[in-house]
Amino acid sequence: MSDLVVPIGDVGLLDVQLVGGKGASLGEMVRLGLPVPPAYVVTTTAFRRALLALDPAGARSATLVGLDPDDRAGLEEATAPLREAIGACPLESALQEDVVRHFRSLGTGGSTVPVAVRSSATGEDSLDASFAGLQDTFLWVRDEATLLDHLRACWASLYSVESVSYRLKRGIPEEGAAMAVVVQEMVQARSSGVMFTRSPSTGDRSVVAVESAWGLGSAVVGGEVTPDSFTVSKVTGEVLRRQISEKLRRHVPDGSGDAGVLDEEVPSQLRSVPSVSDEELALLVALAQTVEAHYGVSQDVEWAIADDRPPGENLYLLQSRPETAWSNRSTEPLAAPKARAFDHVIEALGRA
Repeated sequence: MSDLVVPIGDVGLLDVQLVGGKGASLGEMVRLGLPVPPAYVVTTTAFRRALLALDPAGARSATLVGLDPDDRAGLEEATAPLREAIGACPLESALQEDVVRHFRSLGTGGSTVPVAVRSSATGEDSLDASFAGLQDTFLWVRDEATLLDHLRACWASLYSVESVSYRLKRGIPEEGAAMAVVVQEMVQARSSGVMFTRSPSTGDRSVVAVESAWGLGSAVVGGEVTPDSFTVSKVTGEVLRRQISEKLRRHVPDGSGDAGVLDEEVPSQLRSVPSVSDEELALLVALAQTVEAHYGVSQDVEWAIADDRPPGENLYLLQSRPETAWSNRSTEPLAAPKARAFDHVIEALGRA
């Protein structure tokens, strides 16, 4: 195994210090046989070597220690030079060759495929810290030069004002912070969304909550669309709550450049139509329960349904991390436990 770039299937949860939280979780799901798009990881070893070449004595990152996490102007002044230096740093020839070789291997017949370039820090996606949305991700990257630029940008985002402030507030030492980068084949998404293996509003662990919208999941995660919302019983599979929203916007690939997405209007005939079928919803819930059972804690899962794959082969998991909002709380389930599993079915029939 290269110490600079590794295939996603070669790593798992025990490799978080090498591939970061996102990379470790994706690798674990691949090992479970779950549907994850092909990917590889530029390791924290590559990041640390680049940082060492820029700052052999560690003087730049040392200036971040002890800063006021609420002093945004002070944090910007301290972090901007570090981000600028990393964003412009030369890459080792061996690293460039390895990154490009793996990128080409994702395609077929000599052609490459669009990829997502995703930050994967060592301290993210744990029960104690999520870093969700604090570090960079770049979607629909098509060429090698743009890929390498975005690799450096992901490294630099470890030192965004938001990320450094979060570490300071949580008491996470700068000395151990490192960034891996996941390069993952994009899904040509018809629909995307997130799902939680406990209710995000009540903490109820007897349900899976699914949010879904048309297009790429960035619109849902970024709050730019009101998604469809479903609450499904883990015990019976019954859809306990179904709310179909008017979905006005969606994110689609930007075909005019080397990377990026476009925010466009949803065609009028789709706006009030459910963005997932009942069959797809059932598959999503089953996958969510499989992930939760393996990790042993409630999960927050990102997913997508491809429009260029046949039904049953078109659902992909893009990320799974521990759900943190309710991790230190407890709640009574809305569906009270029964003596026999069949009693839940009887109760559901009585409500029909």
